[in-house]
Amino acid sequence: MHNPRWKAGGRAFAHIAQFHPELTALRRDLHAHPELGFEELYTGRRVKEALQLCGVDEIHEGIGRTGLVAVVRGRSQSSGSMVGLRADMDALPIAEHNDFSWKSCKQGLMHGCGHDGHTAMLVGAARYLAETRNFDGTAVLIFQPGEEGFAGARVMMEDGLFDRFPVQSVFAMHNWPAMKPGTVGINTGPMMAAADRITIEITGRGGHGAHAYQTVDVVLVAAHIITAAQSIVSRNVRPIESAVVSLCAIQAGDLGAFSVLPGTATLVGTVRTFDPAVQELVEQRLKELCSAIALGFGATATLHYERMYPATINTESEAVFAADVAESLVGADHVVRDLEPSMGAEDFSFMLQTKPGAYLRLGQGTGASGSALHNSRYDFNDEILPLGSAPHASLLEQALPLPLPSLPPHVPVERLVSCSRPSSGDLHEISEENCSGPYAVCASSYYFGS
Repeated sequence: MHNPRWKAGGRAFAHIAQFHPELTALRRDLHAHPELGFEELYTGRRVKEALQLCGVDEIHEGIGRTGLVAVVRGRSQSSGSMVGLRADMDALPIAEHNDFSWKSCKQGLMHGCGHDGHTAMLVGAARYLAETRNFDGTAVLIFQPGEEGFAGARVMMEDGLFDRFPVQSVFAMHNWPAMKPGTVGINTGPMMAAADRITIEITGRGGHGAHAYQTVDVVLVAAHIITAAQSIVSRNVRPIESAVVSLCAIQAGDLGAFSVLPGTATLVGTVRTFDPAVQELVEQRLKELCSAIALGFGATATLHYERMYPATINTESEAVFAADVAESLVGADHVVRDLEPSMGAEDFSFMLQTKPGAYLRLGQGTGASGSALHNSRYDFNDEILPLGSAPHASLLEQALPLPLPSLPPHVPVERLVSCSRPSSGDLHEISEENCSGPYAVCASSYYFGS
């Protein structure tokens, strides 16, 4: 017998694994046709077609410009509750350097972050939920545009997302190459940092490089600001707090004008924090340093500080719940409950500012290319598609459980939790016919092999 690389159990996973090839085909089609934020027209059409085939009850288009929302109603509606599941759809402005058959057909664009996989995973969950409907309430499946720098989550909310679909909680999941396939990571607090954009405009007096004494050298001022900015984290932020200040680009002068000192310079960079108080501190110190340093050289410097994405902070009860659901699928040894937060950012944070919820990471490994996210050789690991769909579906089922039927007096309680007779085939599917009692819960596992 072969040694499995990882395992997964549960009714949802066994069901979804049966249409793994179809999810793979959809994922690869989306990969071949990447689209930037708010340009996801082909992606939206393919998602709509797939959802129609899945048999969802409603599809709402044009929410947040190119976003879609699918609705699936459970077998019962007595709870009156709604739970949201979100996937992002947009790609990146990166030229792809892979050579497989499903590589990007669009020059300079690629799915370098796995949003093609996230979309396919949520479609897989939609199909399972529409086919089984083993829940009490309403599933709201959110296919979001523009995560990569366009704040698509906020735009959908401004367009009435949660007014039209008042979910009690919302969940999202992102693939993570740094984690092994078959693992799930989460914590009960910060998952991703706030992302702020900083632009520093420096004005001096240009002139001839041979007569620098007649100028106010903005390149020199920029150099001092770049150096001083790094003192903020080391000298102003408490060591037990977290912050990153990165000045990533400078524009000044002309490379062909080697003897001309420019009159203006622009610095662009980013600030990453978790705590709003630290965020305020960094902004204030940047303003003070830029102004003081420029003044010292006879120049002026103006800081433009743009707060783009807030920190992604899980609510504790929802995070614990999501971890428990993941554990029921892959086992306690494959769930990291205290995952280290990332200094990257995610616009799902806007949803978590409004609704309780949790953001999970799904391990996918680096694959044959050894590439991480936002890399020209990255590709989503198709093997984990059912394992990604199953937590979505299980979160929904367990958040909105069907009411338990009244048991006849002669039915022993242990029949609720045991399954005595497996079904035929590779996948164990639970049913009244193949289990010891009508209320049995399947605990079998399906193994991925090499």
